[in-house]
Amino acid sequence: MKLRTLAVNGILAALYIAVTFFIQPFGFTNVQFRISEMFNHLVVFNKKYMIGIVLGVFLANLFFSPMVAYDLIFGTGQSIIALLITIFSTSFIKGIWARMMFNTAVFTVTMFMIAWELNLAFHYPFFLTWLATAAGEFAVMLVGAPIMYAINKRVRFEKLI
Repeated sequence: MKLRTLAVNGILAALYIAVTFFIQPFGFTNVQFRISEMFNHLVVFNKKYMIGIVLGVFLANLFFSPMVAYDLIFGTGQSIIALLITIFSTSFIKGIWARMMFNTAVFTVTMFMIAWELNLAFHYPFFLTWLATAAGEFAVMLVGAPIMYAINKRVRFEKLI
């Protein structure tokens, strides 16, 4: 792995952790309104960002989650699965906006894993929890898409790493 790729992913992981720290009261509830999830859109620009995103999710869950063991498995696992689905779809889906909308849908649907986690840990009703976590993820990813697109115009994510 190139030093630049490693450095950019380290910075991305640090950003994910920092943003998650500031939204802790909203990031670990049954709504999961975690603003740092907008960084998931980076994989539509370049699949190499997956390393920094997954590392950020893992470390944020390790440091801040009230249910560390569950979040390390379910939270990190959900991110890995959703990111891989998006990465594998990029050869079939053309255009950044279409990829971001697909990515938003994938992350929204795969929130069933987080609902399952909360059901196991706190006995929350699965379907209502899935609806709540999916709504929070959908909102963050939907709002995050134009933000990441605008930043990309300046930074050029596909060439940064």
